[in-house]
Amino acid sequence: MAKGRIYSTESFGSVDGPGIRFIIFVQGCRMRCRYCHNVDTWDPIGKSREREAEDVLDQAVRYKSYWGRKGGITVSGGEPLLQMDFLLDLMKKAKERGIHTVIDTAGQPFTREEPWFGMFRELMEYTDLLLVDIKHIVPEEHRKLTAQPNDNILDMLRYLSEIGKPVWIRHVLVPGITDEDEYLRKTRAFLDTLTNIEKVEVLPYHALGIPKWEELGIPYTLREMEPPTPDRVKNAERILRGEESPQAREL
Repeated sequence: MAKGRIYSTESFGSVDGPGIRFIIFVQGCRMRCRYCHNVDTWDPIGKSREREAEDVLDQAVRYKSYWGRKGGITVSGGEPLLQMDFLLDLMKKAKERGIHTVIDTAGQPFTREEPWFGMFRELMEYTDLLLVDIKHIVPEEHRKLTAQPNDNILDMLRYLSEIGKPVWIRHVLVPGITDEDEYLRKTRAFLDTLTNIEKVEVLPYHALGIPKWEELGIPYTLREMEPPTPDRVKNAERILRGEESPQAREL
């Protein structure tokens, strides 16, 4: 029976999937996003503790009365796909209990190589929805922002489209880094090649995670960065949701 490294849980999440959700934050992430607000989940051990799937689900169902018709559990992080044995066990047992399941992922561990890919295919049988972060559409800019490539991440999104698995896209809008119309339009062009995108969310950059960086002694390189203006957020939403006029695209 696989155990997972659990950083924390949240009993009443309202922004991590449909309805009210029990959020499970797992430990460990290979991304090094410059704006990360959960930098304390990078380390694969950190301050986490090992827990079995049944234990986590027993805790989650205590709050089931709040979930309504749409709620359930969301596994976030850190990066859930780094703990495939535990994640597969958790999601399979959740579906046995009739629980709606969501994975919030940046997709960095994805590969079509075995045995990982076989586990991922099975995992998708027990996963109702994925929230997928597209950090940056341009490969070299993605590396600058996250210290990781994005080709396998985009391949994961293509695969999810191939199997018709529902996806919500999330994109953090960082002035001067991701908030460029050229980049936003390239992202939209990629999304247009997919058939399974149900929703696109633009998340304005914020610096609320700085205290965690300071506590861990990690230099925060975006300290002088201001959040995007409301107009730029609306502009990004319009482009990424495919609502931009043809005339605007030509400007």
